[in-house]
Amino acid sequence: MHFAVSKAFNPINIMFGITFRKETEEERWLRKALDGDNTATEWIYRRHGRYLSALCSRYITEDEDIKDVLQESFIKIFTSLDSFKYRGEGSLKAWMAKITLNEILKFVRNNSRLPIDSIDDKDMNIADGDSMETEDIPTDVLHQFIRELPDGYRTVFNLYVIDDKNHKEIAQLLGIKENTSASQLHKAKSMLAQKIKHYRTINSI
Repeated sequence: MHFAVSKAFNPINIMFGITFRKETEEERWLRKALDGDNTATEWIYRRHGRYLSALCSRYITEDEDIKDVLQESFIKIFTSLDSFKYRGEGSLKAWMAKITLNEILKFVRNNSRLPIDSIDDKDMNIADGDSMETEDIPTDVLHQFIRELPDGYRTVFNLYVIDDKNHKEIAQLLGIKENTSASQLHKAKSMLAQKIKHYRTINSI
């Protein structure tokens, strides 16, 4: 793990065009965490725990399961911290999210009812006429709609729409076929469209 070290002003460095980047706050805490400083690990947890908990809640519906997966994720994060290479702002968050997503999918594969059906012609017309535009829908309402999807639909939707995975990647992550992933995404969008339509109707939007 490599960290930038701040240097005092030195005319020789200026002469030869040598510049040193000041160590960021996050890098400083990372260095302390690697030295076994518990205060530093607590700082990392407080800084990123809420985001990673929200990531878990997109895929997992039970609060106790979310806590368990989040705990396993942080154990993996802190035991692997010496393998992390800081590449600028946001790199630690992205690295931690990747580990957490792996733990989430491990839980989903072991505990959820994953999709087994593939797409067919009759599926392609399910959502005809239904709108997926969401600008007028509150974020917390959309989040709840996604959480209400069946396990397979919710998992594929999150991976494809929010975590930017393609169907080939999703198939590999979940151990399913690519057309199964496409089918689950289509059905998830259809179900969400129906929920959004109903919400607009009862709220006169």
